[in-house]
Amino acid sequence: MTRPAGHGTTDLRQAIQTAADTLAAAGIDSARTDAELLAAHVAGTDRGRLMLIDDPGETFHRTFDALIAARAQRVPLQHLVGTAAFGPLTLAVGPGVFIPRPETESLLEWAMNFIDTQKLSESPVIVDLCTGSGALALALAAHRPDARVLAIDDSETALQYTRRNAAGTQVEVLAADVTTPGLLPELDGRVDLLVANPPYIPAGAELDPEVADHDPAHALFGGADGMEVIGPIVRLAARWLRDGAGCAVEHDDTTSRQTVAMFTDDGSFTSVLPHRDLVGRPRFVTAIRVGRS
Repeated sequence: MTRPAGHGTTDLRQAIQTAADTLAAAGIDSARTDAELLAAHVAGTDRGRLMLIDDPGETFHRTFDALIAARAQRVPLQHLVGTAAFGPLTLAVGPGVFIPRPETESLLEWAMNFIDTQKLSESPVIVDLCTGSGALALALAAHRPDARVLAIDDSETALQYTRRNAAGTQVEVLAADVTTPGLLPELDGRVDLLVANPPYIPAGAELDPEVADHDPAHALFGGADGMEVIGPIVRLAARWLRDGAGCAVEHDDTTSRQTVAMFTDDGSFTSVLPHRDLVGRPRFVTAIRVGRS
């Protein structure tokens, strides 16, 4: 990308516009936003303060051009800046860990409302399965500081980011495979809330390059029908949740009925409900653990 001639703020505006055009030509829908966010990252400022910069300097343009070239190759914006926003959080992310998506914030909102409106145990326990960067665990820990919060994943690469993000918080990071039968029996009947954003994309689904080429496949695909990990999570929830505890599991937008059926057929849950995300797509299912006999 050739930097336009000019000086100061005019030069910066032109550089951003040229960058936005480059990204749009590469098929990126959020071209202008991404150009501004990358510019702000290089300048070390907030996006809203970009136009207050008098002269970003020659070093800015070299670095900015390189980042725009990488973004045009569909490297995720979050990998280029090293962080991802999720709810109230800014999380460290990069190659090898799933980038949290805005769609999951709908599940987070439900979980926070559950915490606020339901009677939790005296020493509440919250579990986030397939935690990735720790997004849900950390947001819920911030919302309920007195809770014991467990963030569980089986990817050591992902857990490196989880531990980095969880430093200084009460979140406990555990390496474990949620499909392992009999996992962590010490949690049986003790968990107040379980949330999960598991691998749920059906094998062979077409994905944007940012996802297909950069998110780890292990965090994306849930077998032929996308339900391979959701089934074990439902069984874990039935075992771990105390009476009246809540569960929320994200799923592919094609598998809402199957997820509802898994919870219903298990027989351990009531109030099994499908939910849509912010753009109206089927996104997650919630359920309440019924009393044990």
